[in-house]
Amino acid sequence: MFKLMTVIVPSGQGDAIYQAAKDAGAPGGTIIPGRGTAPSSVLSLLGFGDSSKEILLTVVPENVEAAVREEIIEECQKKKGRAGVLFTIDTNAFIKSGSKSNFSLEEKSMPNNNSYQMINVIVNKGYAEDAMAAARSAGAGGGTVVGGRGTAKEGDEKFFGVEIVPEKEMLIILAPNDKAPAVVEAIQNLECLSKGGSGVIFTATANDFSLLGKK
Repeated sequence: MFKLMTVIVPSGQGDAIYQAAKDAGAPGGTIIPGRGTAPSSVLSLLGFGDSSKEILLTVVPENVEAAVREEIIEECQKKKGRAGVLFTIDTNAFIKSGSKSNFSLEEKSMPNNNSYQMINVIVNKGYAEDAMAAARSAGAGGGTVVGGRGTAKEGDEKFFGVEIVPEKEMLIILAPNDKAPAVVEAIQNLECLSKGGSGVIFTATANDFSLLGKK
């Protein structure tokens, strides 16, 4: 079992937070730029605000989750004021490129027939559109692409045990439970993901899915 650990901190702190996570056993990660949008009253509680942020995403094995969390918290305590927020999400599957892992949903991952899977694909820059095209061919409706960067420094050679390309793209797709396995398989079989280190896929159950706007 793996956990998706998400850490939102002020811009410029992502690398230090990742290094703390790595020291505690996190195998790799992706940093995505963002900005806070909350009012000051919420800022005082959550550490959000109208300022630049960095979002660290790292998928960690369940057996090191507590150690990684503790190390991140300790690192954040060195900062002045509120450093950010941290939360984890259970992942139903974690697949590295170049592997042939089979993805199927267990009964516990399917609370009702209307449930969706959030399929997350992190690939080297330039391949998100290929992944989306494959997903559509398997029944996915659409997705969202955000830019990011790997967490390696100059001189590092490995990310999840394979070669690093710093610039990343993250594709987020919501697919119905009955279509999710086919979508994951279609993406996994892409030629651009046949080489180890070219991407990872992880999924999580998306609860209370609703379409916004007028019907």
